[in-house]
Amino acid sequence: METLKKRGKRGKHPAVGEVRPESLMMSYGYTPSWSEGAIKPPIFQTSTFAFKSAEEGKEFFAWAYGLKEREPERPMGLIYSRLNNPNLQILEERLNLWDRAEAGVVFSSGMAAISTSILATVPLGSSVVFSEPVYGGTDYLMEHVLPSMGITTRCFQAGEDPAKAEAIVEALDAEGAPCRMIYLETPSNPTIVSTDIAGMSEVAHRHGAICAVDNTLLGPLYQHPLEHGADLVLYSATKYLGGHSDIVAGAALGSAELLRPIQMLRTILGNMLEPYSAWLMLRSLETAKLRMTCSRKNAEKVARWLSNHPKVSRVYYPGYHEDPRQREICKRQHLAGGALLAFELGEDGEEAAFRFLDAVRLAHLAVSLGANETLVEHPASMTHSDVEPERQRAMGITPSLVRIAVGIEHPDDLIADFSQALDAV
Repeated sequence: METLKKRGKRGKHPAVGEVRPESLMMSYGYTPSWSEGAIKPPIFQTSTFAFKSAEEGKEFFAWAYGLKEREPERPMGLIYSRLNNPNLQILEERLNLWDRAEAGVVFSSGMAAISTSILATVPLGSSVVFSEPVYGGTDYLMEHVLPSMGITTRCFQAGEDPAKAEAIVEALDAEGAPCRMIYLETPSNPTIVSTDIAGMSEVAHRHGAICAVDNTLLGPLYQHPLEHGADLVLYSATKYLGGHSDIVAGAALGSAELLRPIQMLRTILGNMLEPYSAWLMLRSLETAKLRMTCSRKNAEKVARWLSNHPKVSRVYYPGYHEDPRQREICKRQHLAGGALLAFELGEDGEEAAFRFLDAVRLAHLAVSLGANETLVEHPASMTHSDVEPERQRAMGITPSLVRIAVGIEHPDDLIADFSQALDAV
């Protein structure tokens, strides 16, 4: 087991041999002998840890606060659960496997991961260029919070040509607010439009910026942003990684060098994940591939059925794009289409959408995604309600748009539920 803890460089599988992530989710980063032979790691429900000596405590703090460089072969010692905790460390090591990342940091929520990562890597007076639409909380951060703190933000449409994004970056450079991050949510939420990670990463690197990708919607099974040149991968781990609607968590993954200031800021802000949720997340990771595979197969069947329904005017799902460039990006970047889709209900707008949402029986009318149960919602009035109506229309979020986060129920039962709900429209 000790040999499995040796990590490779970014882009290389960090485990020994050809052992795949779904196999290592059961044991990686933990040895039963550490905890009386327990097969699963216990919950380390403690605030602080005892040092063997004063000298050891001094050394651990020097490492933690960057006062002294830690030798790579020497593990970081445990100090205090705001800095580190065994449950967090095991979780971070296992998350790294999925994205073939060198380092990872877990947070109390996806928004904590996003906001802390931006604040740790984007200096005041510089700028962030981001794709839209993005998750509603991220949009509010970009449009209102960051500008109030002295960080300029500019947006471009999801799926845009990298050359147009570069024009925005060059304009910001000329204005004296140099871009330090290109932020992508791809596919976009809720319009399911994919953005070229490799092309945007090249733009970022030409201008001394990093490329960060929110990979929540496809998850680590169906898209690997680091392999396409991205520097930072972000997750609302609440979604597919957690998968049971009982955890709120986030994660940031990338190189050890890039993650160092992010982890330091997490320590100061205190927005780390607590041990019990980390332990639950370890449980969830063991079945991540099974859950995500089932949800994805169900979504493919539901999308195909919706595309042939007379009351549905358009389906948003990878592979259903008319734009050949979108099809090319999906083919190059995605390993599969994931389990999130959306559809339009003709011209009756919000009324038609609400009739459908109020009529579902098996699915749940609730926000979020990536859960075992299927969830349906109305983006314009729910997850993206803080976005002005004009901007919603420009993003492709219409009053008749319904989003479905497909779960692991039997697909025929889901289709029967949606069929009877569409009868109410």
